[in-house]
Amino acid sequence: MHLAKRMQRLGTETAFEVLVKAKALEAQGRDIIHLEIGEPDFETPANIISAAKQALDDGFTHYGPSAGLPEAREAIAAYFNKTRNNQLYSADEVVFTPGAKPIMFFVMLACVDEGDEVIYPNPGFPIYESMINFVGAKAVPLPLREDKEFRFDLADIEARITDKTRLLIINTPQNPTGGILTREDLKGIAELAVKHDIMVLSDEIYSQITYDGFQHESITQFEGMKERTIVLDGFSKTFAMTGWRLGYGLMPAELAKQIAKLQTNSTSCTAAFSQVAGIEALSDRTLPDVEKFVADFKRRRDVIVNGLNNIPGVRCHSPKGAFYVFPNISGTGLASAECADRILREAGVACLSGTAFGTSGEGFVRFSYANSVANIEKALDRIDGFVRGLN
Repeated sequence: MHLAKRMQRLGTETAFEVLVKAKALEAQGRDIIHLEIGEPDFETPANIISAAKQALDDGFTHYGPSAGLPEAREAIAAYFNKTRNNQLYSADEVVFTPGAKPIMFFVMLACVDEGDEVIYPNPGFPIYESMINFVGAKAVPLPLREDKEFRFDLADIEARITDKTRLLIINTPQNPTGGILTREDLKGIAELAVKHDIMVLSDEIYSQITYDGFQHESITQFEGMKERTIVLDGFSKTFAMTGWRLGYGLMPAELAKQIAKLQTNSTSCTAAFSQVAGIEALSDRTLPDVEKFVADFKRRRDVIVNGLNNIPGVRCHSPKGAFYVFPNISGTGLASAECADRILREAGVACLSGTAFGTSGEGFVRFSYANSVANIEKALDRIDGFVRGLN
């Protein structure tokens, strides 16, 4: 079969490959603890499910506008204004998509030409680099620094900006590190974006999952940024709705029209009953569930961070957001890929190599703590035994 050359530029998401390996071991009778997939282990709140059922009964089973149902777009704008506490977004600046990944893809198709440059965090969500390469642009990695709690120096950004730079991607809270960008970081990035007239794709999918009193802020609050920022967000992480495939972007209205056109040419629209469920998810009725999810994640974070820091050769920063830890395992003497593979095969714990998130991930592995405390504690015992057995 002949495949287009562009397919050679398309990457993947290693978490799903590791899941396949883990499932194969389970089929052989092995007991595997899954800390590889970035998926909340909670059930979708009951009020959201009820709203979807009612929507089906009410006839929300047909095509809708490519950009999303008007009432759903209005709900998103209101929710964003409320949670960021300083913006005035309106429905015509919102586009609904089946999951949040299309926002990444559509924005690059709409805004980035072949030969343009896109700066992206490394280690970072692997689909950033995959999509940059796929559209024929140059991927310019921006290293996240462990000694800065997985933030980056503004000087590192400016050093990578050229006259071909069209887009800067930021992600806070971050996958895979759990790091966050401070208000000062965001202000500095905004000043650079305005100075060099660069658009910013701000991935805020973990915005409502933060700890230790940290409150997420959006780069859109700074002067000159609302008109040059695309915010990516969705329902999967905050509301335990991964299987609903419901995401959205907020952006200048003129760009929203172009993104909606891309959706017309690809998926047509996002499922109407899912959007109705999304409206319910954004209501105050869901807030107690979200607060419980975050509290549970914090307890799990504390357990896994403390446990990893007690393992010889391992050190682990305590993240302020998301539900991942990114421990440094260089003290074990193993490269990241070998370490992750052996932890799966020999210890029965599925995790991801840091290099699955870019070259700057060497020396690290990623664990998702979207699992029970009991399973996390069992995983820590196994990892500890594995590492000590190396010596």
